[in-house]
Amino acid sequence: MPALVHYILSRLCIGFALGALSAVAVLQLEPPAFGASPGPLEALLVIYGIGSAFAFGYLATALGWENMEV
Repeated sequence: MPALVHYILSRLCIGFALGALSAVAVLQLEPPAFGASPGPLEALLVIYGIGSAFAFGYLATALGWENMEV
């Protein structure tokens, strides 16, 4: 697998995992924040939505910090 593809996929997977864990924590702690008692489909859609946003944010941050000199 080319290095760039591996880099992008690994950053997307790490970001999605962080977002999904955050979404699960929010759904466990504050379920009324997303409506009254979300069903399994609604919960999965919230997890996917937050996870995908985190994934692209993590990838964009990693790409932005890659070329910065400290």
